Amino acid sequence: MAEKAYLAIDMGASSGRHVVGRFDGQRLSLDEVYRFDNGPVEVAGSLFWDLLAQWSHVRTGLQAASARYPGRIKSLGVDTWGVDFGLLGRGDVLLGNPYHYRDSRTNGALERAFSIVSRREIFQQTGLQFMQLNTLYQLLAMKWSNSPLLDVAETLLMIPDLFHWLLTGQKCNEFTEATTSQFYNPLRGAWAVELLQRFGLPTHFLGPIAQPGSGLGPLRPNLAAETNLQAAQVVLPGSHDTASAVMAVPAASRPGQRPDWCYISLGTWALMGVESPEPVVNDKVLKLNFTNEGGVGNTFRLLKNITGLWLVQECRRVWNQSGRNWGWEDLNRLSAAAQPLVCFINPDAHEFLAPPDMPKAICDFARATAQPVPESEGAVLRCALESVAMKFRQVLAMCEDLVGGRLETIHIVGGGTKNRQLCQAAADACGRVVMAGPVEATATGNLMMQAVAAGDVASIAEAREVIRRSFPVETYEPQNTAAWDDAYEKFLTILQATAR
Repeated sequence: MAEKAYLAIDMGASSGRHVVGRFDGQRLSLDEVYRFDNGPVEVAGSLFWDLLAQWSHVRTGLQAASARYPGRIKSLGVDTWGVDFGLLGRGDVLLGNPYHYRDSRTNGALERAFSIVSRREIFQQTGLQFMQLNTLYQLLAMKWSNSPLLDVAETLLMIPDLFHWLLTGQKCNEFTEATTSQFYNPLRGAWAVELLQRFGLPTHFLGPIAQPGSGLGPLRPNLAAETNLQAAQVVLPGSHDTASAVMAVPAASRPGQRPDWCYISLGTWALMGVESPEPVVNDKVLKLNFTNEGGVGNTFRLLKNITGLWLVQECRRVWNQSGRNWGWEDLNRLSAAAQPLVCFINPDAHEFLAPPDMPKAICDFARATAQPVPESEGAVLRCALESVAMKFRQVLAMCEDLVGGRLETIHIVGGGTKNRQLCQAAADACGRVVMAGPVEATATGNLMMQAVAAGDVASIAEAREVIRRSFPVETYEPQNTAAWDDAYEKFLTILQATAR
């Protein structure tokens, strides 16, 4: 077949990139044509996304892709993080910049919500894990603060839906992203309208839900002319970045048998779980605080959110603001030189959600739990990374409990695979083989969903075969597991002592 070219606009919490995928019928190759920094903007004590700056970068990236591949881009699609949203008013007026999920306005929202509708009932209607950053609690925070925007909003679009609307003028809510809201009912396959009504929240601004692979049509005429992408069609990928990342897991299918692998999509967050053909909504999932998020191909991602490389990213930010100029390799060397398995934190503790000084927060946690306090930057990093690996072990046991059997392999995908120390620590802590790669998992899954939608690849299973042929995967064998077993008991003790 003639080579096909697709474009993934892959936007993460810290950076965005435009990646062209070239598919020759056997292998996919990637070409990053544009990259930009992304992150929250503080305004008067609140955190927002700078949507107009992001949109400017999206347009610049479209022009870069078109210039490098004139007339060859067949389709494009956007994936981003979950839970955040924008509101449109009458005449499709954008009602302000979207809030950032780490904004403090949702502090205490879970407890207040449970006083209105019980935790169990919310879970029964949504199957989602409880995190204060979920869209439901963001809307409740707006209601409780008497935000006038809820009174005039006519359309709610999650962040990738917002960009797809900006690209095409078409408004819809993509399935995988909608499921992160905590007001989508996976058992009914529809918005949990009754739940929102119980909270006194509007429901009229919820639109039709579209599946990954759906076509939205061409770019807006002025945008097509500006970018010279008149022939390109906009196609919905799994627009939640983890859905696209999981599509890129290079695991072989076992027809008629349950998968014997789990995945970790590793970046700022670490999303760890299993792929399920249907949602799993029962008391065990509720107790373990797992979530049922939509996947590609009518699947569900039964997973748990874990704080990932956010800990390291924030340490680097604080140190560099104080005068260092450390890159990621510098941090790796510092961490590798530190003594292993000395102290641990709970990566998901509230203290680490958005502290002004992450290294201090880590040291304060160690001090408060009567552990040796890290005395160097390398010791702080080692504590953070090994604590994340220990959390992987805990969640692996939960996954095996939910699926009723041993999971032999952990597939780690995403930019976090570049952190070889964490990949090895995951193998050591879990006592499982870790297969790391591809690095650009979200972009790869986005691109291959476009290929499936176009009929250039027959199925998601075939797409994963293409990915296995196309990208290297590094294998990590467990080492020194006895020491990690002993340290894990200490880690669990710390978790129990700091449980809220």
